[in-house]
Amino acid sequence: MIAAWLAARTVWQWILLALGCGAVMSLGQAPVDLPLPMMLGLLVSFVFYTGAARAGRAGLVGFVIGFAYFVLTLTWLTEPFQIDAARDGWMAPFALAGMSALLAAFWGVAFSLARRLRTGVMGLAVLWPLAELGRGYLFTGFPWGMLPQGLLDTPAAQALAWVGPYGLMLLLCAGAAVLVWLIDRPLLVLPPAAVALAAVLWPMSLPAPQTTGQMVRLVQPNAPQEEKFDPEKLPVFMNRLLEATAAEPQPDLVVWPETAVPYLLEYAQPVFDEIAIAARGAPVVLGIQRRDEDWYYNSLVVVDGNGQVTDTYDKYHLVPFGEYMPLSDLASKLGLRGLAEAVGGYGRGPGPRMIDLGALGQALPLICYEAVFAQDVGAAPTRPSFLIQITNDAWFGQRAGPQQHLAQARMRAIEQGLPLARAANTGISAMIGPRGQVLESLPLGVAGHVDADLPAPLAPTVYARTGDMPLLIVLLLGWGVLLARRISIDAPRRRP
Repeated sequence: MIAAWLAARTVWQWILLALGCGAVMSLGQAPVDLPLPMMLGLLVSFVFYTGAARAGRAGLVGFVIGFAYFVLTLTWLTEPFQIDAARDGWMAPFALAGMSALLAAFWGVAFSLARRLRTGVMGLAVLWPLAELGRGYLFTGFPWGMLPQGLLDTPAAQALAWVGPYGLMLLLCAGAAVLVWLIDRPLLVLPPAAVALAAVLWPMSLPAPQTTGQMVRLVQPNAPQEEKFDPEKLPVFMNRLLEATAAEPQPDLVVWPETAVPYLLEYAQPVFDEIAIAARGAPVVLGIQRRDEDWYYNSLVVVDGNGQVTDTYDKYHLVPFGEYMPLSDLASKLGLRGLAEAVGGYGRGPGPRMIDLGALGQALPLICYEAVFAQDVGAAPTRPSFLIQITNDAWFGQRAGPQQHLAQARMRAIEQGLPLARAANTGISAMIGPRGQVLESLPLGVAGHVDADLPAPLAPTVYARTGDMPLLIVLLLGWGVLLARRISIDAPRRRP
């Protein structure tokens, strides 16, 4: 009945309905954080799919839903263009629309292909998570704003430890597909609907994590991006960092944000000497830029009690166009290395590696954007004691961007069963427990520090052991089974 009503709508009516559906789905993301409308929007997306008789119409619906969803979820993408609004502000709407359209295309392809191959709602339930996998891996990936991100404060989020973000996306889509399949059978649809509501609305109470007895200090200087490298402001921000580090009681570890030290590593020894005095023997993890004969690097270093650098990590998952120019290797081979360096900015580090923090154990460092990628965290060479993320979220503004970035850090903690210490320039700095709970934090736009006990890690989760490969195999097999079934149904119809 619903499908028939939808089939009678004009293209423009379809577009308006799809835009509304995508807008409702976006309500699950921070700062709104309403998972129930998000799940309702997902369910309606499957209903719209059933009413699209042709692949072109289905693809259009998937694309428009995705476009509305991403435009509203990724509003923070306009913030970097406001740092110098007179020069760059005009590009903001084009950047937001272009990125939203690119991400929405993955959804449109999933909808179109499912309809073209006539695999029903179950086909879409398999292809949509596959499209999200593609969005997270292809062209260096950009999995920001996945639907499971909107479930963090619900019991359903703990499934991340078992199946990861893409597996949870599959569970969401499979649940929506079952409800749509049973929509004309009220008695049968009630049990799965009740389970879905309980997964979102049931009060969640997580056990307090065990602690290691080590205290970590997270320092937040609150340096606005337009002032961060202003020579007149540098002493102000540096004094904030040093004073917070020297505050009582003495911590076991101090963490400063990304690019907290505004000098190149080779010139920073006087600053490191001051840091050692302030830290009184505690190691300090901080962000700084360094260079070699070929590139500049966005780096994290460990400074010991003597002011010496004992470990260095270079960010390797860089932001396209923001931190490097795509195809820079090709540009270098063509004799355009200077162009590649000028546009690209940073060189790429060798990959995930541990930093040794003595009594606190080994930690896996993540610089800003790297915490967005579940596969990067899972690629650690050995299991760390905890995760450290340093970031400069001043680029993201004061609303959705920093809050969504924090949400992704919480997802990584649940997936791995590891605590995560997060130091952000303008916020939100937080100690996150191994089940994703925010134990201590500093709000946005505040200068200061927060001391937090370092939680003990949980046992390795299922997802930490397996990663995304088993899910990919399940999705491909499921797609193969649905396709084979469709072929077997169509075969008799083709016989003369």
